[in-house]
Amino acid sequence: MEPVVNSIGRTLGATGLSPTFWTFLGFIFSVLSGLLFALRPSQPYLAALSLVVSGAFDVLDGAVARATHRVSKSGSFNDSTLDRLAEVAVYAGIIYGRYAPPILVLLALSSSLLVSYTRAKGDSLGVSLSGVGVGERAERLLLLIVFSIVGFVWIGIAIVLVIASITFVQRYYAIMKKLRSL
Repeated sequence: MEPVVNSIGRTLGATGLSPTFWTFLGFIFSVLSGLLFALRPSQPYLAALSLVVSGAFDVLDGAVARATHRVSKSGSFNDSTLDRLAEVAVYAGIIYGRYAPPILVLLALSSSLLVSYTRAKGDSLGVSLSGVGVGERAERLLLLIVFSIVGFVWIGIAIVLVIASITFVQRYYAIMKKLRSL
């Protein structure tokens, strides 16, 4: 898969459009997904398709950065920040569209944000958490996409809550174990 992503990254990089452009394009599709969840409650598959496009750009922005030798800390920060805003937009749309009880959606979103937070905080403390946990962002998005396509958004939200919570606990303990051994 990586050779394909890198090849597409080189192709997109040849357009002259910056990695930041692709990051923002992915973010726009996430916001669109949230709007579709909110405004088209009988058609969650439309929001899911927008999430698929968003996810593709989320992968490709980094490939463009690598292909054009424009990898930067500011780009990484921008990407991570917009990813969190995108999650909020999607989950807000799910709440507005009444796909699941708001408390369930809020807990799923909170757990997802804690997964991201622990990784960022771990990285800042010198503890790499890449690959730690059963529910990283890609897995959570995939679950939400699949269950939205088949019309059971609330089940996707419930599963996201479970795997995000497990991942948060796994990362929390991985960080604590590593920091205690230093």
